[in-house]
Amino acid sequence: MGAAKNIWAILEAEDEASGNNVSPIPYSSMVVDTSLPLPLMIPLIIELCKDLFKNWRDLDDLLFSVERVSGGITNLLLKVSVKEDTEREVSVTVRLYGPNTEYVINRERELQAIKYLSAAGFGAKLLGGFGNGMVQSFINARTLDPSDMRQPKIAAQIAKELGKFHQVDIPGSKEPQLWVDILKFFERASTLRFEEPDKQKLYEKISFEELHKEIIELREFTGVLNSPVVFAHNDLLSGNLMLNEEEERLYLIDFEYGSYNFRGFDIGNHFNEYAGYDCDYSFYPSKEEQYHFIKHYLQPEKPDEVSVAEVESVYIETDAYKLASHLYWAIWAIIQARMSPIEFDYMGYFFLRYNEYKKQKPLTFSLVTSYLSASV
Repeated sequence: MGAAKNIWAILEAEDEASGNNVSPIPYSSMVVDTSLPLPLMIPLIIELCKDLFKNWRDLDDLLFSVERVSGGITNLLLKVSVKEDTEREVSVTVRLYGPNTEYVINRERELQAIKYLSAAGFGAKLLGGFGNGMVQSFINARTLDPSDMRQPKIAAQIAKELGKFHQVDIPGSKEPQLWVDILKFFERASTLRFEEPDKQKLYEKISFEELHKEIIELREFTGVLNSPVVFAHNDLLSGNLMLNEEEERLYLIDFEYGSYNFRGFDIGNHFNEYAGYDCDYSFYPSKEEQYHFIKHYLQPEKPDEVSVAEVESVYIETDAYKLASHLYWAIWAIIQARMSPIEFDYMGYFFLRYNEYKKQKPLTFSLVTSYLSASV
C-alpha cells in the first residue's frame, strides 16, 4: 500500500511548507483483510492500534474490545474500546476502506479535507492512518434512518449544519468537481466487462451513447442557474448523519466524496436520499418540506425572515441538480457492480436511479424553464 503511505507523506509535507503547526498524524503500513470474519479480524485491529498509538503498546490484549458499528456499501466501521486504567476507557473508530473504492473515491482529496473540516468542528477527529483505512475519534451518537430526516426539527438541524459546512474554506482548487467526476465515472463505467453472465446481460442493456448525451445536456442546462460553488459533502444520506439526542447535537460524518461543488447538488442529493437505498421516491420531500429545509439553511436563526423569492430560487436550483445526483450515483453503481465485493444489487440500483432521472427530467426541465422565463 505504498500509494496510501505517499498520500500521508504528501499531506505532512504540505503542512510543513505552509507553516501549519499541526502534529503529524501517526501512520501504520498494516493492511487489514476486510473479508475476514470479525473474530479473526479482532487480533489484527488490536495489533494495528498498538502500532499506531504508543501509549497502548504495552497493554494486554484483553483490555481491548472490538465491535462492528456499521458496514455501509463502501466501508466497514469498527468501535475499539481500550481500558487504559481501572477508571478510564477510551474508544476510537477504525474505518476500513472497501476493496476497490479507489475507483470512485479520491483518498488524497478526502484526507486533505478532513484536516480542515475537523478543525472547523465537523465529523470525527483524524487520529491515525494505515494501509487501507483510518482511525478517528468515536462519536457517541446514533446514526439516522431515512425517516428521521423528514422530522421538521431534525431537518432544520441538518440544514443549519450544512449551511455552516458550506462555509468552510479548504485550500486548493475551488473548481466544482461534479461534471469532472461524472465524466470520469462514465469513462470507467463504459469500458467494463462482467464475469457473471446475468450482470453482463444487464450491462449490455445500458445505452452509453444515450447516457453520455444526458450528461452533456444536463451540464448545459444546470449551467445557466449559476449555483454557488461551496465545499460540498456530496453524500449526505442518513448513514452519514449522527444525532446525540441527549445533547441535541447533530454530526455530519464521512467526507469521502467531499469536494468543491455546486450548492444545488449537495441539497438536491440530500433530498434524493430521503428515498433510502430502496429508492422509494414517494418519500421525496414535498415542496413545503423543501422550503422548510431551505429557510433553515439560509437563515437558521430567523428562518421566517427569508424572502419567498430567495427560497424559491434555491428550490429551483436544487430541483435541477437533483437530476445530476441521479446520474452521478447511477453511473457510480455500474462501477461498483464490477469492483465491489459487497453484497448489494448495484446494477439494480443503477436502473432505479436512472429510471427516476428519466421520470423526473421533463417535470424538472419544465419547472426550471418556466421559472427562468418568468424571471427575465
